[in-house]
Amino acid sequence: MYEPILDALRRGATAEALSAAEQAVAADPQDAAAHRLHAAALRLGGDREGAVAAIDRAIGLNPEDAQLHLERAGALLDGRQLDEAQAALATAIGLDPNQFPAYIVKAHLAIARGDLDEAERLGRTAARIAPGHPQVAAVEGSLALRRGDNDRALAVLSQAASLAPEDAQIIHALAFAYLAKGHLAFAEQAFLTLAERQPEQPTLQLMIADLMRRQQRFGEAADRVAAVAQREDAGFGVQRWLGELELDAGRPERALPALRSALAVIPDDPRTLNAIMEAWRRLDDVDDARRTLESALATHADLPNLWRARLALEPFAEAGAIEVIERWQNAMPGHLGALEARAAVHDYLGEHAQAEAIAHRIVELHPGDVRAEMRIVQGLAETDPDAAAERIERLISLSPDPLVKRELRQLLGRAFDLAGQPEAAAATWAELHAEVIDQRLPRNAISRRNAAEWPAMAPIADGAQGVLLLWGAPGSRVERFAQMLTAVGAPLLVDRYGEQPPTDPLQRYGTVEELLAGSLDPAFLVKMYRAALPARGAAEGPVFDWLLWWDNALLRALRPYLPEAMMLIAVRDPRDMLLDWLAFGSTTPYALETPEAGARWLAQTLDQIVDLHEGNLFPHNLVKLDEIVDDPGALAQAVADTLRIQVSLPNDLSLGGARLAPGRWREYTGPLGEAFALLKPVARRLGYSEN
Repeated sequence: MYEPILDALRRGATAEALSAAEQAVAADPQDAAAHRLHAAALRLGGDREGAVAAIDRAIGLNPEDAQLHLERAGALLDGRQLDEAQAALATAIGLDPNQFPAYIVKAHLAIARGDLDEAERLGRTAARIAPGHPQVAAVEGSLALRRGDNDRALAVLSQAASLAPEDAQIIHALAFAYLAKGHLAFAEQAFLTLAERQPEQPTLQLMIADLMRRQQRFGEAADRVAAVAQREDAGFGVQRWLGELELDAGRPERALPALRSALAVIPDDPRTLNAIMEAWRRLDDVDDARRTLESALATHADLPNLWRARLALEPFAEAGAIEVIERWQNAMPGHLGALEARAAVHDYLGEHAQAEAIAHRIVELHPGDVRAEMRIVQGLAETDPDAAAERIERLISLSPDPLVKRELRQLLGRAFDLAGQPEAAAATWAELHAEVIDQRLPRNAISRRNAAEWPAMAPIADGAQGVLLLWGAPGSRVERFAQMLTAVGAPLLVDRYGEQPPTDPLQRYGTVEELLAGSLDPAFLVKMYRAALPARGAAEGPVFDWLLWWDNALLRALRPYLPEAMMLIAVRDPRDMLLDWLAFGSTTPYALETPEAGARWLAQTLDQIVDLHEGNLFPHNLVKLDEIVDDPGALAQAVADTLRIQVSLPNDLSLGGARLAPGRWREYTGPLGEAFALLKPVARRLGYSEN
């Protein structure tokens, strides 16, 4: 929707840019981006006051956008510097080439419109007229800032400010240089200096509040925004931001009035709804929430975000929720969100036929809807796998999205499996793995089985902090234990699988080689492991750590230096593990070039586990999940046996859908026979039959 405006601005077509921008603002008066582009069009047309007013409206909608404040500075520069002289600038320069202020102003205007090369040329001309002048430094610093050279910008502008400490333009640029460098306190002080001279300027107050917010001073930030929010011209965004800051400051009772004001302006704004729902939650005032949302729905029954918020106030799938969904459907017949909500309730209540019927209805109204198509093929996969495979293949041919195609191909493999076509299923899954090898982790190297003496187990010190190490190879379904530990309230650390994993030795792949080579001291390994726990949220109490990988070489450190630890290890029939890994992937996203390569590595890994178990090399509980993987009670008992405690399960605990039944590997001996042969010896060692 912005492209016509941007295109006109690029071409310098003022009338076109203004017309397109005015249409965008009229279409959505609460769109900060539209007001921003309107300001650019007004500046292009020379309407400096109008440009400032448009930028102010944008800031009122999005007060924490620092770029808007920077653009406002440019718009103000037009008005402040050129009210008397802009029309005569060119003439003045022509009549007297030494008109230094004109060059400075023209340079700043060039920076404001993004013509940095022209600004640099004008700055050089000004520097020849008045070398060392602070205003020349202001141009140079502003140019450096726009080009991303923040260090130079800060150095040049700091020097300029020391020469002209009262120059508001230099202070303003310096403040943004501090901001670019992350020096928030210095940026705040610079803006405070400007605010002292212009106490009635709301945009400066908003900028200062944002800097306070970034420094976690939420209460101070909220107090400063509150003064701006009382102004008659305070925008919707100011009210919303005030509410969010009050929530951050832990003052939900003060957040609610501001959020109500914002909700009255844009009833379906997601940020406002999220914030006001959080305020009601903290105040435990569901009655007020219902009243407010019902009042909004009385006049805005066509806003789906309002219905979603209203639905969230009712217990899922209970009578109140169903009543809200029915009203939503009556108000917005055929709306995708209402249909999906009703289908989710049907599925939860076990009414799968009704849920599938809604999926068909969605596809009729919204052809190609991915979630509805997935729901249909999942239902077909259970009742008519051949028809499911045919439908999936058609969807794959029609879908333009590579990620959707991949998800459909994964489901196609499952349909082939259910249709009794193991060759096609195995081939489909293997292709999917082979295509993403470069996006997966390499499998960790396995150390040779150690026949030498292990270090002695140290005694457990009095009051030692208990440690449970959870681990399972790909296909073991170890995530079931993770679900169970979380369900019974154990503070399981799952950060090894997240975006910010720890960097301790039990995370790094090179640890085993370093231990075996003697370059990593076992005692130091454990010391580093313990030192990382507080930052991971395990400063006190027992530790429950879900490991990314395992190798018996770690026992060189754990036996003498972490004797209070215990392992909970999940296994299944190794051939079922390989098949599950192939069909569903693994929690640790290992690369799987071929089933045979995976089987070879899995056999080596499980051989180490059998060595640990048979030799009782470390305190552990080796649990075979084959028959209990979908049984919450049996899983809970295994956890209780490991921890030597009694556990109680939540009544509504759901582990998710079942996968492949134990022993399904036997149906894949044709396409995967060579891989299974590699696993037969370790399967025998674990007590599974060879055939």
